[in-house]
Amino acid sequence: MTIFQSTEPIVRIKQQHLDVQDLTGLLKVNWKIGNYTLHSGLYTRIDQVFLLWGLISLIIFITAQFFPISWIDQAYYWSGLTLIATIGMIFLTYYWVRIEQVTWLIYCWALLMLIGVGLTNLGIFCGWSQILANLCPLWLIVCALGYLATGIALQSRSFALAGLLHCLAIPLLSYLIGWQFLATGIILAGTLLFFAEVQWDMRSPIESPLLTVEQLAFNREQLYKRQME
Repeated sequence: MTIFQSTEPIVRIKQQHLDVQDLTGLLKVNWKIGNYTLHSGLYTRIDQVFLLWGLISLIIFITAQFFPISWIDQAYYWSGLTLIATIGMIFLTYYWVRIEQVTWLIYCWALLMLIGVGLTNLGIFCGWSQILANLCPLWLIVCALGYLATGIALQSRSFALAGLLHCLAIPLLSYLIGWQFLATGIILAGTLLFFAEVQWDMRSPIESPLLTVEQLAFNREQLYKRQME
C-alpha cells in the first residue's frame, strides 16, 4: 500500500479557501506602517502551533549558545516552558485533529516532547555526560520522529521530508563544534516557521462524522473552489 498518495505539490502558496476546521481560530495578521504593509497573512491554529514552537526553539537554543545561564536554571525554565507549550499545542490543535481523525498524532508529539525534556533533565541533574554531549542530536531525533509520524498520519511528503532532513543534519553537527546549539535552533525553528508560511501537502479531504451537514457542504464547496484555482 502506498502511504503518500497526494498529487498536490509538496509545498505551495497558502490556499485561501479554507475548510471549517481551518477557519476555526484563524488568525489574520496585517502589520502596516502608514500605507506600507510590513506583513500580511492567515494563520490557522496549526500554523499558530508552528509559530509557537518555532519561537520557543529559538529562545531555548540561542540562550544555550550565547547566555551564561547555568544548566540547572535552564532545565527549570525550559521544562516549564515546554510543558506550557505542550498544553497550548493540544488546546490549539484538538478540534482540527479530531475532524481530520488523527487525534493520536497530537499525543504522539506531546509524548515526544516529554521524552525529550525527561532525557535532557536526566543528563543535567544526574550529570550524564553522554546525554549532555548529545543534546542537539537528541532534539533533532525527537523532532524527526514527530515529523515522520505527521507525514504518515497526513500522508504528507513535506513532513516526511522534514523528518529525513532533521536526521541528515545530525552528522553535520560534528563540523560545527562550538556552534551546535545555534545551528540546531536554526534548523528546528526554521523548519517550523517555514511550515507556518506555506501550504503543505496532505491526503484528500475526508468527511468527518463530527461535522454537521451544513459544514460538510461548506467544505465540499471550498474544495471545489481550490480545485478551480
